Amino acid sequence: MGSISCAAIIILSVLGFLSSAQAALQMGFYDKTCPKAEKLVLDFVKKHIPNAPSLAAPLLRMHFHDCFVRGCDGSVLLNSTSNNQAEKAAIPNQTLRGFDFIDRVKSLLESECPGVVSCADIIALVARDAVVTIGGPSWTVPTGRRDGLISNSTEALNNIPAPTSNFTTLVSKFANKGLNVKDLVLLSGAHTIGIAHCNQSFAARLYNFSGTGGQDPSLDSEYAVKLKAKCMTPLDNTTIFEMNPGSFRTFDLGYYKLVLKRRGLFVSDAALITNSTSKSEIIQLAQGSLSSFYSEFAKSMEKMGKVGVKTGSSGEIRKSCAVLNS
Repeated sequence: MGSISCAAIIILSVLGFLSSAQAALQMGFYDKTCPKAEKLVLDFVKKHIPNAPSLAAPLLRMHFHDCFVRGCDGSVLLNSTSNNQAEKAAIPNQTLRGFDFIDRVKSLLESECPGVVSCADIIALVARDAVVTIGGPSWTVPTGRRDGLISNSTEALNNIPAPTSNFTTLVSKFANKGLNVKDLVLLSGAHTIGIAHCNQSFAARLYNFSGTGGQDPSLDSEYAVKLKAKCMTPLDNTTIFEMNPGSFRTFDLGYYKLVLKRRGLFVSDAALITNSTSKSEIIQLAQGSLSSFYSEFAKSMEKMGKVGVKTGSSGEIRKSCAVLNS
């Protein structure tokens, strides 16, 4: 009886290991089930992003926001229903763009291989390919993610780091996803591209910081004047400002140089130089080569892309990215 039990345990252990191995993300996951999948995604991105280069930043941001809520499972794409406020409805996601772009890629893949390629993988691939298309870094994207079944606005609000976050909050939220201070600094480097809306991102730094009625003392005063010239009231919800003025479509080291000059746009940007470890990382990046930044950024993106993924039999492969399968 004992030997039979032991054998059963060994068999179960082996089966468990094989199941886990099969469930892991892997390069070329769709090589047999949808061989053209990754090329179709890349070709679509290369065709359309050059005509709309400003979309690269939102698509990268979408990947980030997706991974920080229940892992990289495409839950950010789901629409709200009469019974549920989805992640899209949360304040951090109300300024996200690119959902239609993802839907168009999904339609393309559904025509080629119905029910095979997940929306979660599409977000990850599109984010990488869009950044590469505008001349930014590349990173490996192993695939095999499955789509999540739950999308909740409260979870998005609680998990996505806000632009008003201090250093302690940032470190905590990144640590919750298995990401460290170096990852925080590197992934924040994505702010070298893109734009921000006044009232949702930084107006409070200009007009009523921490309820004082004044501006954030950590913000460079000359920079604050420039910001106020565009964001003339704290309630301005239409005006946008470049994250990295002058090169907001170029993936360069400008962001880190601005942060060191106290010209980071968000409180969360300024927070990075309130800690000696993160400040040291930023100085090293700002003074280093672009190729070195690209290499390190790639490592953190690869790490983030594996956060909380659903594989194997978890979740589903959505037919439409905005709704669950019926």
